[in-house]
Amino acid sequence: MNDSDNPLSFSGRTALVTGGGAGIGRAIAERFAALGARVVVAEIDPARAAAVGPALTAAGGWASVTDVRDPGSVERLFRELESRCGTLEVLVNNVGDFLNVVKPFERTTEAEWDALYAVNLRHMFLVTRAAIPLLKRAARGASIINLSTIEAFRGIPMTAIYAAFKAGVTGFTKSLALELGPHGIRVNAIAPETTETAQVQPSRFIAPEYREHTRRWIPLGRFGEPSDAAGCAVFLASSLSGWVTGTTIHLDGGALAAGGWYRTPDERWTNVPVVTDSGLKF
Repeated sequence: MNDSDNPLSFSGRTALVTGGGAGIGRAIAERFAALGARVVVAEIDPARAAAVGPALTAAGGWASVTDVRDPGSVERLFRELESRCGTLEVLVNNVGDFLNVVKPFERTTEAEWDALYAVNLRHMFLVTRAAIPLLKRAARGASIINLSTIEAFRGIPMTAIYAAFKAGVTGFTKSLALELGPHGIRVNAIAPETTETAQVQPSRFIAPEYREHTRRWIPLGRFGEPSDAAGCAVFLASSLSGWVTGTTIHLDGGALAAGGWYRTPDERWTNVPVVTDSGLKF
């Protein structure tokens, strides 16, 4: 099979991944590079940019130290990208962070609102606006992939601002898909459930005596891994999803479908957590 006949070959295509120096972003960047794409990573941390760089060079990619929240930094990135590549086939807007703002809404500050907006939604506007001219130059089939969270589709106490901006990603994805569809550019999102990354490490949050219960808390029996998101991104960027746009993949192991239902140790289902004097019963 020639590369041109292989829907999972990205040879000759350029992909930009924001926040690609760690966690989900790095897994996505490295997966595209392994499939032959020229991957450009926009990463704010110089050490992370340096660490991911070698995985990108084989196909002519590189890591750029870029703050995607800053218009000037984004402009410099795209000047370089246009000069070196000319077009862009895949944009992955991966950057996002709850910034450890976990408190009742009434205690949040306007400065925290602004910071959460910048890192979870505004940067997506800046990068996408800059990318659209290059995406339009590519042959039909270009793809924008926005990283959201499953928390955009259910309530999450103590992080209302973060969840609100992530819900905004959904609206942005749907509406932009309509605008860009006539140009052959598809726009979709990925909404992960809790995933094992440096930013969030769910396995460390659970006391050892309760870790055996993880397999019952999520229908597919585990927390997410960055490689799960990488697989979704490849699918959404490939011709395998050529008629998919304006939608979100719930990358959650079935957690949203479960809607608060859990399996007990004796394999029954309950939606009522039981706490005893000795701790969590199931």
